[in-house]
Amino acid sequence: MFDLSDRVAILTGGGGMLGREFLRTLLEAGAKVVVADVNEEAARDAVEACDGRDQTMVISTDISCRDECDYLSEETMRRWGRIDILVNNAAIDPKFDATVSDQQVYRFEDYPIEVWRKAIDVNLTGAFLCCQSVGKIMVRQRRGVIVNVSSMYGLVGPDQRLYERDGEEEQTKFKPACYAVTKAGVAQLTRYLAAYWGSAGIRVNTLTPGGVNNAQDEEFLRRYAARTPLGRMAQKTEMSGALLFLVSDASAYMTGTNVVVDGGWTAW
Repeated sequence: MFDLSDRVAILTGGGGMLGREFLRTLLEAGAKVVVADVNEEAARDAVEACDGRDQTMVISTDISCRDECDYLSEETMRRWGRIDILVNNAAIDPKFDATVSDQQVYRFEDYPIEVWRKAIDVNLTGAFLCCQSVGKIMVRQRRGVIVNVSSMYGLVGPDQRLYERDGEEEQTKFKPACYAVTKAGVAQLTRYLAAYWGSAGIRVNTLTPGGVNNAQDEEFLRRYAARTPLGRMAQKTEMSGALLFLVSDASAYMTGTNVVVDGGWTAW
């Protein structure tokens, strides 16, 4: 049921931390994978790390641009003639992306509108555009699977106490509202498309990760562990089983659902 042999997947954000693990999982299950990332070098490094050159194609893609999303689909069809799987994993997340980590210093009251709009463009509109472009092809095929990657902060509000630091007179770092709002939107996009495309044989589900260990400082890890029933952050490999389940025939009767892998964070 978990075999992906002869299936073609598009993975956005394939050069990122979770993207690399998702790529490895798809390749090990037998899929051919088009790795899309705005950072082409990172995507190529991910392919090299998986020794997956024979089963992959790398395409530099800004998913906030409709033409680039259409090009991604067209090149995939030109190379392999079908698209069976789309994993919408690309996103701006200040926690992981060093290029935008300075966004954490803004309080909500002062959050710049241009930064808000950029997050909407990538995290939400990007998923929308990829679903549009790939969905047209899947409708013609009368089959396909889409997984939209959300976050536990799309289900509950960020606990800003995690970002406090001992000795601070006033808190200086915050998880931004745009991340929570866009990730909530991604989950609702899933539900909309599952209902819209169900009769076309296209399944659409959400994968919602909790926090993933990525060299955070000890103070943050301690606060996070105390807030989580399992008492720790996830390892980067611990989302891959859920992803494989959702893109494979093991979940053939599932659509419109949200698989939450958060160590119990949202259970209390």
